[in-house]
Amino acid sequence: MARAELGAAGEAGVTVDMDAPIRWRSARAAVLAAVFVCAACGLVYELALVALGSYLIGDTVGQASIVLGVMVFAMGVGALAAKPLQSRAAAVFAAIELALALLGGLSVLGLYAAFAWLNLYLPALVGTAFVLGLLIGAEIPLLMVLLQRIRQQAAGSAVADLFAADYVGALLGGLAFPFLLLPLFGQLKGALVVGAVNAVAGLVLVFTVFRRELSGRARTALTAGSVLVALCLGYAWLTAHDFEVTARQQLYRDPVVHAERSRYQEIVLTDSVAAPGGQTDLRLFLNGDLQFSSLDEYRYHEALVHPALAGPRGEVLLLGAGDGLAVRELLRYPDIRRITVVDLDSAVVALARTEPRLRQLNGGSLDDPRVRVLHADAFRWLRSTTEQFDVVIADLPDPDETATAKLYSVEFYTLVRNALAVEGRLVVQAGSPYFAPRSYWSIEASLREAGFATTPYHVDIPSFGDWGFLLAAPGANPPLLTLPSGAPTLRFLDASTLAAAEVFPPDRGRVNVPASTLLYPRVLDYARAEWRGY
Repeated sequence: MARAELGAAGEAGVTVDMDAPIRWRSARAAVLAAVFVCAACGLVYELALVALGSYLIGDTVGQASIVLGVMVFAMGVGALAAKPLQSRAAAVFAAIELALALLGGLSVLGLYAAFAWLNLYLPALVGTAFVLGLLIGAEIPLLMVLLQRIRQQAAGSAVADLFAADYVGALLGGLAFPFLLLPLFGQLKGALVVGAVNAVAGLVLVFTVFRRELSGRARTALTAGSVLVALCLGYAWLTAHDFEVTARQQLYRDPVVHAERSRYQEIVLTDSVAAPGGQTDLRLFLNGDLQFSSLDEYRYHEALVHPALAGPRGEVLLLGAGDGLAVRELLRYPDIRRITVVDLDSAVVALARTEPRLRQLNGGSLDDPRVRVLHADAFRWLRSTTEQFDVVIADLPDPDETATAKLYSVEFYTLVRNALAVEGRLVVQAGSPYFAPRSYWSIEASLREAGFATTPYHVDIPSFGDWGFLLAAPGANPPLLTLPSGAPTLRFLDASTLAAAEVFPPDRGRVNVPASTLLYPRVLDYARAEWRGY
């Protein structure tokens, strides 16, 4: 009966039986399979931390830099820390997989709790990323030792086999996270599933191929640890929904009446009956950012929509605004033939069409026969469309994330200009000239560099404060800020309000800042700096 003797790093006198029950080829395949699974789990942990940070904080690039930088550094530390543990490689590897399963599986839950209750998200993120990286870094040296104990081979060949399985496993984890785990389980339960897979992969390898290397005490400890990890992950799974509901409510002032996580963002609807005058206050939040309050949203949407319609308006393009409130204002003009809505997130549109409170607010506007809704990225859609529009309304999320900053760039506004018909107009919601003046005037500079003449204006919206818009038209002549002919009676906007909206006080006058481009998204830097602390 063939046996492979342990190397110098192994435990003296211990052998691995390669004929019963598993021959050395099968044992080697089992180790490489464990490498494959562990690599997939490790990458999922990294992606889960990045995704959670982008949802909660909004800074995708910053969160990715912190997580990846800390984890890669910690992996190097973990690899060095594993050197003195190689004599007990099998037991230590199993213990590491149990620790990874527990910490990785509960990482999203713990970080969400740190964000919701403790206001310690960044320290908790760095600590979690470091410990996860430390454990992941220790895996490869230990697996290398186990692979060599099965059958000695040249170091280069062993490294090639190990890293091939590791990199292919990372590919699986990278694809499984956005396309399988998030859609099926969500972030919290998805991390728990990966933690369980991580534990099973490590324990199966050690308790089958390397079971002879485990002392009785090690087997007992690992069995007890497995039970403990299974109980913790199982309890977290059973209570995940209640935990998420409680933690989410902690983040919002009013009762949460609807919450879901779409492919792109977290969508939350709150409702309060304690608003001034006894009115209900329905609020929509996307990734924690307020989109509207039903108490004053009419101010925002009247200021956004109506001034842009003072001219040809048969064909209107609305970028964003899947809540249907801007569409409601547009439908008040019977001479508008068609409204095309391009909104990336179908979940927002579905909510606006089906949620009774939101549908009552938007008047069922998205189901009007004049309205066409397309679910696409506005930038990509504008690159491919050949349609021409009399009016383009850009009601897009603020440029405080990498994904949205491109929608405020010179290149984006150039695409919009190409989609405008003769005498066409563009209006852009541009943030607050009071709280974020550099962001506001950078957007205005980007419009001018794209070939537009602009008319800046701003109004007071209690939920947002002083809020700014930019009315623009191709060419050198700024468009007049006026109400259109045939305008309906409005609750907020009239001629005198519009005249006052063009006036900027001396302490909030024009700021000379450069335009924002795809390669240099200055508006992103401005927005992050100016909105910090608000």
